[in-house]
Amino acid sequence: MANEALLNESIDVYIHFLKYLDAFVSKPAAEYNISFEQYLILHDVSQEADLTLMEIASRRNVTRSAVSRQIRSLLSKQLIKQSPDRADRRRLKLSLTARGKTAEAQISERVTHRFSAWINEFGETQAKQVLTFIREFGTKFADEDQ
Repeated sequence: MANEALLNESIDVYIHFLKYLDAFVSKPAAEYNISFEQYLILHDVSQEADLTLMEIASRRNVTRSAVSRQIRSLLSKQLIKQSPDRADRRRLKLSLTARGKTAEAQISERVTHRFSAWINEFGETQAKQVLTFIREFGTKFADEDQ
């Protein structure tokens, strides 16, 4: 019975925390009408020249079509652009537009500010413990059902 109570408490924390976490990460990007996943693509492209859709999909362990949908949205909002690789014209490199650079910088600043508030509230040690636990949990159980 103790396991059932712990399961119910875990589900309750999961539901409430994820709703808060989604709002936490989505709010800084709301001005640009993009999701947090789309912001992460902007951020990755800002950090690495010549990044491609396939490289992003591979790093995130998601399908090409999942990333393609996100990129199409960023293209339509004129936040990123694609250009053919000179060596292999089939390969499209991603880069930020001027608007994309501004958006990425502003959103990154907001995310950093919000995350800093968490660290100030709980301390670096506790934040690291939470991340260590989540990483360990993921390593042991996340791929179990695949």
